[in-house]
Amino acid sequence: MLTWLLDSDPALRWQVERDLAGAPPEVWTATRAKVATEGFGAQLLARQDPDGQWAGGAYFPAEFRPSPDSGQPWTATTWSLTALREWGLDPTVLRARRTAELIAENSRWEYENLPYWGGEVDVCINAWTLANGLWLGADVTGITRWFLDHRMADGGWNCEWVEGSTRSSFHSTLNALKGLLAYDIATGCTDETLAARRAGEEYLLQRGLLRRRSTGEQVAPWVDHFTYPFRWRYSALNAVEYFREAALVDDVPPEPRLAEAVDRIRAARQPDGTWLQNDPMHGEVWFDVDVPAGAPSKWLTLYGTRVLDWWDQGSTPGDAVSQPD
Repeated sequence: MLTWLLDSDPALRWQVERDLAGAPPEVWTATRAKVATEGFGAQLLARQDPDGQWAGGAYFPAEFRPSPDSGQPWTATTWSLTALREWGLDPTVLRARRTAELIAENSRWEYENLPYWGGEVDVCINAWTLANGLWLGADVTGITRWFLDHRMADGGWNCEWVEGSTRSSFHSTLNALKGLLAYDIATGCTDETLAARRAGEEYLLQRGLLRRRSTGEQVAPWVDHFTYPFRWRYSALNAVEYFREAALVDDVPPEPRLAEAVDRIRAARQPDGTWLQNDPMHGEVWFDVDVPAGAPSKWLTLYGTRVLDWWDQGSTPGDAVSQPD
C-alpha cells in the first residue's frame, strides 16, 4: 500500500513521506517544494487570474448562475486558495505574486459586496478566509474577532445564525475550529481564541463526534460518508483528522471520547488497507484530484491511515504538525 501511495502527486506524496513512510525532512520537504512546479499545485497556480483571483470571483466564479443541475462550483478564489494551502504550497510563491494585496484590491464577497479579507457572514467561508489570510500574511484580525463574537451558547457555530438558528452545526463548528487552529498555530494563540477552540471541541466531543446530545442518535448518514476533497462537509474522518492535528499542536494525547468515531474510520478500511471514495460533492472543478465514487482513494487512505496510526500509537510530545510559514 505504501508504494501505491507514494506513486502520487507531490501534494499528496510529501505527506505520505512525512507521516507514513518516516522519510527524513530533507526528503519530504524536497517533494513538498514540487507542489509549486508539478502536478495539481502547478496546474492550479497556472489558472490564477492577473488580478489575483481565480475564476474572477470570491466564492463563486464571476459568471456563475445557479441552476438545479449546476451544483456548487469549486473553482473560485476561496476554494483555490484553500486547496493550495492544504496541499502544502509554500506561501512565498503567492506572496511573490502579491496575491493577498491583489485580492484585497480586486475581490469582493458576493454577499453585500464586502471586502474579501474582512470576511462575510458565513462561518465556513470565514474559517477558510482566516486560515488563508494568515497563510498569505493578510490582515484578518477582524475575522478572528468575528469568531469570538459569533460563538453560540452551546459552544459551537452555525452558518445559519443569520436565519435565526441558535443551535450549533457539526459542519460549521468543525470548519470554525480549523480556522481557529490555524490562528493559534500562526500567532501562538490568545486566551480568548484558545477558550473558543476548547468550547467548540467540547461541543463535538460531548456528542462523540457522531450523535445528537439530546437523543444519542446518529446525527445524520453523512458522518460515515468519507470523500475527498472534504470541502465544507463534516465526517468522522474529517473531524478526527482535526483532533489529531490539534492534539499534536497542543502537545496532548488522543482524547478518549474520539473512540467511537475512530472505530467508524477503522470499519471503513478495506481488506487491502485502502479507503473507498464515497460520493464527491457535485460541481465544476478545474481538474479532478481524486478517484470516482467506489474506487480506492489515495487521499482518503492517507488520512485514514494517519489517523489510525496516531490513535493506535499515541502522539509523541513535541512532535507538532509542520505548517506552511
